[in-house]
Formats: sequence, structure tokens, C-alpha cells
Amino acid sequence: MSEFNDFNNNVVAEFRANGGVVGGPFAGAPMVLITHTGAKTGQRRTTPLVCTSDGDDVIIIASMGGAPTHPAWYHNMIANPVVTVERGTESFEADVVETSGAERDRLFAAQAALMHQFDDYQAKTTRTIPVLRLVRR
Repeated sequence: MSEFNDFNNNVVAEFRANGGVVGGPFAGAPMVLITHTGAKTGQRRTTPLVCTSDGDDVIIIASMGGAPTHPAWYHNMIANPVVTVERGTESFEADVVETSGAERDRLFAAQAALMHQFDDYQAKTTRTIPVLRLVRR
């Protein structure tokens, strides 16, 4: 298993053991766990992500630290747009909706205002970083 997978698995375990609270690089950040289905493998995978809210919806950003390509979880969620969201001690099913235009820009700016590194991520890449809305079913 890769170092990245080990890191994610440790964050997932810590999140679940502490009612959604994690330390390390995510200390104090709003976090969710998203369980999604692999686009190619069909395997269920759980990914810890920072998030914001827009009304009742959870907002996540596919920044991958400003990498030139979208993260694998983004492709999985677009191919299989029903996910399980864990927020704190709550778990629910949600539909994934990719935002665009002014809505995407507003939601990205809201997260960047709270977590300034998102502006840095956008500056590092030429791609438009996707913003996904998770709508409770």
C-alpha cells in the first residue's frame, strides 16, 4: 500500500474514532469522509476531504494541491454520482453535482477565504479546479 493510502487510512480512522475531529495538517479544518465508487474498478473507496457548506449542501474542491490533473476521486464521483458522506457522527447519501460559472466561482472563493491555500492551488495550475456540490438525498 502506498504512503498516500496509509496517510488517508489513518485520517479516516482518526475521523471515525473522534466523531469527525482530526489533527495533524487538518487540525481545525472542517472535514468530511466521502465514500465513492471507482469509475474503473467499481470498488468503494473512502476519501477524507476538507469542505465548506452552502445551505444544507456540502461543498468539496478537487484541487489535488494544484496538480495539473484532477484527483482520482473526482473522476469516480463524476462517473458514479451517488456517494456516502460522513460529517461528524452523521452519515448520509448524497448526489454529486458539478458546479460551473458564477456558482463555481462563488463557492471556490468562499472556501479560499477560509483556507487561503486554495488560491495558491489555483495559481499553480492552468486547469479550472472543479467544485462539487453534495446534495443530501
